[in-house]
Amino acid sequence: MKMNNPDRNEIGEILKKAKKIAVVGLSDNPARTSYQVSEAMQQAGYKIIPVNPNCDETLGEKSYRTLSEIEEPVDIVNVFRRSEYLAEVAEEAAQIDAEVFWAQLGLYSDEAERIAKEAGMTVIMDRCIKVEHAITK
Repeated sequence: MKMNNPDRNEIGEILKKAKKIAVVGLSDNPARTSYQVSEAMQQAGYKIIPVNPNCDETLGEKSYRTLSEIEEPVDIVNVFRRSEYLAEVAEEAAQIDAEVFWAQLGLYSDEAERIAKEAGMTVIMDRCIKVEHAITK
């Protein structure tokens, strides 16, 4: 699999511009990576919008069952779901006009990349948003 991620400078610009991150698969369990990464991004000043049908609230924010339930614009859709679910999430992200589709470290899908790019989104896969934020700030 060939990664077609933007370079570090572009990722840094994306993170400087973004304000709202919808996190698909955000757990309300503080021991989970999705919680820890999202908490760090929240502490860095981003608004975190949890998307998990099994949670009512995470990190003090209302949790939504799906991306389509979110009633405000989203800059980045950050995904903590297994790679086989990425295409489905990319389709949802395209429907809400998200600017960036971001799949966390270890996650990649050619189909999701195609769907997201065809919808005009910048695509970043197999990268940790928390690490990229620390490197590029």
